[in-house]
Amino acid sequence: MKAKGSKEDKKIETTKSELEILQVLWEHGPSPVRFVMQEINKLRELNYTATLKLMQLMVDKGILKRDESRMQHVYHVVEDEFQTKEHLLDKFIDTLYKGSPANLLIQLAGNKKTSKEDLKKMKALLDQLEKKAGK
Repeated sequence: MKAKGSKEDKKIETTKSELEILQVLWEHGPSPVRFVMQEINKLRELNYTATLKLMQLMVDKGILKRDESRMQHVYHVVEDEFQTKEHLLDKFIDTLYKGSPANLLIQLAGNKKTSKEDLKKMKALLDQLEKKAGK
């Protein structure tokens, strides 16, 4: 159980737009605002000023850090990708599935988008986890 006031309890929550920025930075590494904007514009339109403002807010929230040593400021993610995704997944499961990963897996397995290949991978993972638990 997580203690109140623990690091996990103080995790920063991210918006959908902030997650888009994180995706770009995770994929491409530290980058200037213009590059991030151009990558997001491949999916949807976002102007430079809006991108800059979002990234500045993310610095203020402690999600990003800004390297000001060059003429063009470069932004990088503070926490690694795995930790951030793990936190978001835990919150998602707690909120939508009452803390039950099994309920999430059941819904995933029955999802229209789940292919036979996806089901094989899920089964293999479950078999592997079951063997580990049995040791």
